[in-house]
Amino acid sequence: MPSAVPPQRPSDTHRTDTRAAQTDDAGDVSGSLSAPGFFDASDEAIDDLSKPDGKRGAEHVTQGQLFETEPPPWELTVEEDVAVASVVFRDAPYGPYDYRIPAELRDRLHPGMRVHVPLGRRKRPTVGWCIETKMGNETGKTLSDVAEVLDDAPLCDRPLVRLVTWMSHYYQSPAGQVFDALIPSSVRASAGTRERTYLSPSPASADESVVDALPAKQQRALRLLIAAGKPMTSSQLMVHAECTAGPINALRKKGLLSEDTRREMATSMPTRWQTSDGEKTESHELTDDQSDALGRITAALDSATAKTLLLHGVTGSGKTEVYIRAIEHVVKFGRAAIVLVPEISLTPQTRGRFERRFASVAVLHSQMTPAERHFQWQRIRRGEVQVVVGPRSAVFAPLPRLGLIILDEEHDGSFKQDSQPRYHARKVAYARAQSLQIPLLLGSATPSLESWYATQSGHAELISMPSRVGNRPMPDVQLVDLRIKDERSRGGAISRQLHLAVTETLREKGQVILLLNRRGFATTIQCPSCGHVVACPDCEMPLTHHRDGGKAVCHYCDYTIATPPWCPECRFDGIRYGGLGTQKLEVEVKARFPEARVARMDSDTMRRPGSHQKVLSAFRSGELDLLLGTQMIAKGLDFPNVLLVGVINADAALHFPDFRAGERTFQLVTQVAGRTGRGNRGGRVIVQTFSPEHMAIQAASRHDYLQFAQAEIANRRKFNYPPLGSVARIIIRGAVEDVTEATANSLMLRLESARERLGAEVRLLGPAPPPIAKLRGKYRFHLLLQSLDPLQLGATIRMATKTFKIPEKDDVQYMIDIDPMDML
Repeated sequence: MPSAVPPQRPSDTHRTDTRAAQTDDAGDVSGSLSAPGFFDASDEAIDDLSKPDGKRGAEHVTQGQLFETEPPPWELTVEEDVAVASVVFRDAPYGPYDYRIPAELRDRLHPGMRVHVPLGRRKRPTVGWCIETKMGNETGKTLSDVAEVLDDAPLCDRPLVRLVTWMSHYYQSPAGQVFDALIPSSVRASAGTRERTYLSPSPASADESVVDALPAKQQRALRLLIAAGKPMTSSQLMVHAECTAGPINALRKKGLLSEDTRREMATSMPTRWQTSDGEKTESHELTDDQSDALGRITAALDSATAKTLLLHGVTGSGKTEVYIRAIEHVVKFGRAAIVLVPEISLTPQTRGRFERRFASVAVLHSQMTPAERHFQWQRIRRGEVQVVVGPRSAVFAPLPRLGLIILDEEHDGSFKQDSQPRYHARKVAYARAQSLQIPLLLGSATPSLESWYATQSGHAELISMPSRVGNRPMPDVQLVDLRIKDERSRGGAISRQLHLAVTETLREKGQVILLLNRRGFATTIQCPSCGHVVACPDCEMPLTHHRDGGKAVCHYCDYTIATPPWCPECRFDGIRYGGLGTQKLEVEVKARFPEARVARMDSDTMRRPGSHQKVLSAFRSGELDLLLGTQMIAKGLDFPNVLLVGVINADAALHFPDFRAGERTFQLVTQVAGRTGRGNRGGRVIVQTFSPEHMAIQAASRHDYLQFAQAEIANRRKFNYPPLGSVARIIIRGAVEDVTEATANSLMLRLESARERLGAEVRLLGPAPPPIAKLRGKYRFHLLLQSLDPLQLGATIRMATKTFKIPEKDDVQYMIDIDPMDML
């Protein structure tokens, strides 16, 4: 039986000139802002997809070895030049494997297209992705043929295919799965489309005598189609010719009509979204800070090189206006831009600001229907769009003339994907910008330490905007020490000082934002008689009580039960609800301030499409007085009438077992504090905390990013945590705890062996149970790897896992997370 073989190293025919322009930042191997190994991707990444240890010359894992060793002796192979396609797959075996391109498909098949190919002994053809086409020869193996090309045009261009191969190599994820993340499922499934058959005159209809001999209705229909000069559907022709389907079917049978079947969008514009959330356009001259920032950004755009810029502007300094002016500069030259935003709640306001300034804006986000997403994607690919706005997946938008990539609120954790492939949009954007030789603009009031460190080490350019628009002062931040009994409220979450401040603000017709980063009503359900805590059977974590629907929910796996009216263990009917969530805070707020119009924003209330837009529009128009919610209200929103922001519990994530806990707390407090003082009436912030002396909270109260960054980097330098080094995490999960732990120990031994063989300076920690030791019915253990060199780190993991096989009966899986953002 013919077999496919792994590809040779790709040719250099499609390589760009980026290596010549490569700067020090491209080769940077710290945990800072970089894309390690990207400039070797065209040489090695495709080859390394089938060689996990990354060593050239190592034995290939071939389809021939997996399914048969040699072709039958009666098969004679002739050395000849053949067109070869390298194909990768979503599921094992992942490839890449070489297939012969039949002569009739040579002009149709290009990298970035899906194909049907035979794989092993499978009866049905397997869907794969073509990553390269080249000329080769059959030596010792007979290649299988590509059976079918599934796409009319490549779904991604060559630079995006190159990005896929780098992501697969760096994040150690199968290239087929990276393609599936790159190309939305709605595009792969042609959502919102239908097949239409178009009719046109066949060559036989050119004979006038044949046409004259036709019955009147058939003749009328055919002559009308010839005169139209363009194909028509059968229904269109019936309307214009004023006939039934009979004459048209008769013309088909006589061979006088040619048929062409096409797949088209079912509707012209399947979208339901408003253009804005009611924000009024205010035009003003650029401040000195904005003018200086714009000048440096346009200089980077005009240089036509891959520069990375960090726009560090305090909240309210006018970063969005700088983004828009920079994009206007890009659009003047016929190019387009991508704007990545972290939260869907940013999208209505951000989209409105961009749509008022640009003729064509496309928005990509999770609440769109598949048909809407597919429609926008096709518009983007055709080059009809000037600006693409969306969350992390928008970094892959297939703009044909991309000129600028912007990451707004670049510090946000939602830019990290939490499923395969576990990429970070900032790193992928950096790699894409390097590939296309275009600038990457990162913006934040609280930059990630990775980006900040890149500016300090010369790998990115820092642009500072230290003042607010109109020289408005930063809001005054007041810390309330909840350890002092007099400061606390009796039986409530709102302290005496915060209560007075809310009352005063409402009296002045101002608006209030209250942040509590925990949803639900009560975070624990416990029996005071026997001490039993109602917990999730699959995660062993306490269930959260939700008053809406009277249910108890696990926030990790969504396990749900009716809230028990008595203790499940001892039947005591005085069960106690402890802890605080946004639902409980809402009840308290409405009781304390009965005249106030209150809305709650969290993932429980914002499930319906357009719900963010509805609440934010009402808040902007003054229909609401007080908005409370989780972190989705903390970032990027601009409401001039907000005079007070209250942080109910700043310690919520401060003491998590995660080296980024302090950074996240500083960012969240600083960001939510920036929601006030944006109008002419000023504003203030009240932060309730049990740890007022903590460095992160002290720095946030003074709006002092520099002090925080210097202190935090000094702390991380002790252990070489990012951005000074690189970290990888391997999670092993299984149904049986002892078997899972044994598998983790086995993998640790292989990692130690690989480290010795490579001579790599990699620190190995574990295995140990993570803070969440059981999740969705699976026991969990994790391993941590640290190194100053991410390339050594990746090579160690690849070598250790190359032949690591877990018996199917063990029911154990492992997951590799490069540059993890979550240690739980």
